[in-house]
Amino acid sequence: MRATLRFLAATSVAALLAAGSACAGTRERLSLDAGWLFHLGDVAAPATKGHGMSYGSAKAGNAGGAAATDYDDSGWRRLDLPHDWVVEGPFDANENASQGYRPRGIGWYRRYFKLPPTDRGRSVELQLDAVATHSEVWVNGIVVNRNWSGYNGRSIDITPYLRYGEDTNAIAVRVDADAQEGWWYEGGGMYRHTWLVKRDAVHIATDGVHADPVRRGGRWILPVAVDVESSAKAAHAAELEVTVLDPAGREVARGRTQLQVGPLDAATAHLELAVDKPQLWSLQRPALYHVRSVLRDKGGELDRVELQTGIRTLRFDADRGFFLIDQPLKLQGVAVHQDHAGVGVAVPESIWAFRLRQLKAMGVNAVRFAHNAPAAEVLDLADRLGLLVMDENRNFNPSPDYMQQLSWLVRRDRNHPSVILWSIFNEEPLQGNEVGYEMARRMVATVKKLDSTRPVTAAMHDGIFGDVNVTQAVDVAGLNYQTWAYDRFHQARPKQPMTSTEDTSAYMTRGAWQTDREHHVLDGYDDEPSEWGATHRKAWRAIAERPFVAGGFVWTGIDYRGEPTPFEWPSASSFFGAMDLCAFPKTAFWIHQAHWVKDRLVLKLVPHWNWAGREGQPIRVMVATNAPRVRLLLDGKQVAEGDVDPIDMVTFQVPYAPGRLEAVALRDGAELGRDAVETSGPAARLVLAPDRGALAGDGLDAVPVTVSAVDAQGRPVATANLPAHFALEGPGGIIGVGNGDPNSHEAEKGDERSLFNGLAQVIVQSRRAGHGPLTLRATSPGLEDAVAVLDVQPAADPPAVPPSEPFTKIGGWRISPPLADRPDPGVAPSYGDMNTWGWGEPPMKQGADAQPWRVYRASFGVRADRNDGRGRLVFREIAGRAEVWSEGGRLGEKTDPAPGPLTLQLPQGPGWRTLSVLVQSQPGQPSGIVGRVVLEPGGR
Repeated sequence: MRATLRFLAATSVAALLAAGSACAGTRERLSLDAGWLFHLGDVAAPATKGHGMSYGSAKAGNAGGAAATDYDDSGWRRLDLPHDWVVEGPFDANENASQGYRPRGIGWYRRYFKLPPTDRGRSVELQLDAVATHSEVWVNGIVVNRNWSGYNGRSIDITPYLRYGEDTNAIAVRVDADAQEGWWYEGGGMYRHTWLVKRDAVHIATDGVHADPVRRGGRWILPVAVDVESSAKAAHAAELEVTVLDPAGREVARGRTQLQVGPLDAATAHLELAVDKPQLWSLQRPALYHVRSVLRDKGGELDRVELQTGIRTLRFDADRGFFLIDQPLKLQGVAVHQDHAGVGVAVPESIWAFRLRQLKAMGVNAVRFAHNAPAAEVLDLADRLGLLVMDENRNFNPSPDYMQQLSWLVRRDRNHPSVILWSIFNEEPLQGNEVGYEMARRMVATVKKLDSTRPVTAAMHDGIFGDVNVTQAVDVAGLNYQTWAYDRFHQARPKQPMTSTEDTSAYMTRGAWQTDREHHVLDGYDDEPSEWGATHRKAWRAIAERPFVAGGFVWTGIDYRGEPTPFEWPSASSFFGAMDLCAFPKTAFWIHQAHWVKDRLVLKLVPHWNWAGREGQPIRVMVATNAPRVRLLLDGKQVAEGDVDPIDMVTFQVPYAPGRLEAVALRDGAELGRDAVETSGPAARLVLAPDRGALAGDGLDAVPVTVSAVDAQGRPVATANLPAHFALEGPGGIIGVGNGDPNSHEAEKGDERSLFNGLAQVIVQSRRAGHGPLTLRATSPGLEDAVAVLDVQPAADPPAVPPSEPFTKIGGWRISPPLADRPDPGVAPSYGDMNTWGWGEPPMKQGADAQPWRVYRASFGVRADRNDGRGRLVFREIAGRAEVWSEGGRLGEKTDPAPGPLTLQLPQGPGWRTLSVLVQSQPGQPSGIVGRVVLEPGGR
C-alpha cells in the first residue's frame, strides 16, 4: 500500500546542515572502503559430488569456494577501495586495443565486519557505488545480488543475513572484468566507494527523496516526494517533516505530513513547499539549497536525509536552442570518460575536482559523462562548480534488468540542478528503425515517470531521417557528427529541438608540432580531423552559426585509455582530447578557450621556440585569442601582424631565430595583453608544482603535482623528454604517475616516470589520521633536484566500519542418535542420511537419555593463519565427559562431567578437518555441546 498526501506551507528560521547526503538521528552511513582482501584470478568452487554435498550446496548460506564464509583468504592482498586492478597490469599487444591493451580478467574481494547487538532490528544496507564489470555479491555465504553493469550502483538490503556480537560478517564479491560494456578503457574491480548504511526499521528509502523545484503560476514551488520503507514487524505511524534551507543556511520553507507504513511495505508522502524570492542556480552563481527530510514517530526521530538542489528553469527551443533561467545559453560542452593518468578508473574525488576545474577554465559549461553514469560525488561537484550535465544511460535495453539500471540513474540524479538532459543511449544500430523506436519509447516513459522536468535525448550517429526512428520518441534530437544534417533536420522537424551530442573527433599529441604517422605522433595545430569528424574550429563553426542548434559536446575534453584511434599498438590511449590523460592542455584547449570565454582576455602563443637546426626556416605560429588583432615581436621587433578570425584564430609563418617570441593582443591599436615563448638552454633542474599546497589528512584527499624542467635561467624546456624518480616522506603515498604520452608503456604505479614534451604528473594522497609536512622530491640524472612540501592538515576520519579479522566458528553439526556404548570416533551418518542423524548449532543440549553416548560431528576449514600448530580449539561449554577426535587422532578430553569449557591445541594438518566429539552424559543429567566452538589463532 502507498499513501499519498499533499501539503503546502512556507515558514522560516533553521540552521544549515552539511551538504550532500548528510545523515543524523539513527541513520549512519559508514564507509566500507578500508581493509578489503583481494585476489586476482578466479577461484573455482569445489566440484559438487555426492548426495551429501549436493544436498548441502543447495541450501542457503552454503556457498562454496571464495564465496564461502569460512574460505581461507589469509594469503590475499590487503588493500583499500576504490581499486582498479587493470591499471596495475602490463601492456600486452595481444590484449584488446579498445580496452587499452591491458589484461582484465576476474578478481575476488572479501571483507569482514562486526555489528553490535544493539543493531539488531535496524535496517542495514550494503551500498556499492560501482563495480567493473559483472559482479556477484555474497553475505555470509548467501548470494544477495547479481549485477550486469560496471557503472550503476546498488543498494542491497542485507538485514536478514547478518550476525551480531562476536560473530563476524563476511562479504564476498566476484568481479568479472572480461565482460565489457564499452569500446574504451573500463578498468576492473571495486573502483568506486562502498558503504554500510544503518537505519531504523522504518526509514527513508535510498534515493527516496525527490525535490526538484519548478516555477508554477509565477511562484517557485518545491514538490517533494519521499519514499518510506519498513522492515518492522508491525504497521507504523510516522510524521514526515521537510525543511528547505537557503544557501546561507536560513530556513525558507517547512511542511509536515502524516503517513502510515505497513510491515515489510512502503509508502510515499507528497508535500509542496513554496520558496519566495529564491536565489537562482546559474553557471556564474550556482546557489544551492538544502532539503532536509526528517521522519519521526512518538518516540522521536527515526531517520533523516539531506540533499542539495538548485532553483532554476531550463528548456530547449526548436529555433533558439537552450535556455537556462529564460536566458539563451549555447552549450559549450565536452564528453569525457572517467579514467585518469596513474589511477585508472579509481579516481579520487579531489582529482575529479581538478579535472572539472580544468574544463571550466577552458570555457566548458556542459559535460557529457560518456557513456555512463558518473560517480555521485562528481555530480555534487558539477552542482557546486556551475557545470551543466548530460546524464547518460549505458545500456539501450528496456528489459527488466536494464530498465532497473535506467531507473536507478534517474532516481539517484534527478535532484541535481546540474543535470539538464537524460540520454538513453549512444550510437545504437537500431536507432533508425521501428524496433529502436519502440525500445526508446518505453525507456523514455520510464524516465518521465520518475522525472518530468528534464527532456530526454539519445546520441544518434545515423537514422535520424528514417520513417520511424528514435528522434520521434525523444524530446531533443541528439546528433553525433552529422554536421551536414543540421539544416536538413531543422527543416524536416521544425518543432523539435536539437543539439550536437558529440562532435569534432580531431587528433593531437600534446607538445608535438609535426605529424609523424610512422611514430604515431600528430601535430597540435588542429590539422588532424578524423574521417567522420572535423577539426575543433570547423565543428564549432557549424554549431556557433546556427541558433537552432543548442550546442555541442566535443569528443573529447580529456584523453582516455583505449580506443587508440587513429593508430593501434603501440598506442594505448586516445588522441582526441583537448587535454591529455593528465589533463595538461593541448592547443585545442586554448582554441576553445578563445571560442568560449567572453569575460577576460584569452591569449596563447604556440608552438615553443626551441628549433635548433632550423635557423632561417619558417615556423608555423598560431595564436589562440579572443582579441580581434595580434602583433608578433621577436626580441622586441615586429615580425608579423594580422586580424584574428574568432573561430579559425590566426597563423603566421615566422623565420626561426633563437630568442623571445611575443604575441601582443590588440583592439583598435591598443594593447590588451601579451604571451611569449622563449628559446631555452638544456634542462638544468626539475620543478614541482602541486595543484594545491595543502591536503586533508583523511586518507582520501589527493593532489596532482606537475613535474617540469627548466634551464639554468629558469626558462621552461618544452622539449624535455627525460627520466624522473620520485621519493615521498611524510603522511602520504604516491598513488599514480603519468605523462600524457598516448604511446608510453611505462608503469603507472610506482615512483618513476619520464617527462613527455616537458611534463609529467605525480599524484600524492594523504594517509588516514595524517598531519604534518609531506615532502615530495624529484630527481633526474645530471639535473638539480626539485622539492615540494605539502601541508597535510588534520582531518576527522570519515565515519567507517572498521575491518574485522575472520572469526572461525565451527558449525553445521550432525548429532547422532543416543547410543548405549562408547562409539568409534570415526562413526558418521550413512551416505544420504539426512534424517537419522540430527542437525544442530550450539547450544546443543540433550535431555537425560537412557543411553549415555552421543557423537557430535562437524567439518570445517582451517585457515593458513590458524594452521601453524598454535591454533586453539575452544569449546566454550560442554556438559558431560567428552573426547575430541580429528582425522583419526585424539586431540584431548574433558574428564569432569560438570558443564565447563575445554581448550585444545590444534596441530598442523590438512586445510579441511572433521571433528568428532564423543559426549557421555551422567545418569539423569543433560549433556551436549552447550557453548560455541571456535578456532582462535595462537597467542590470543
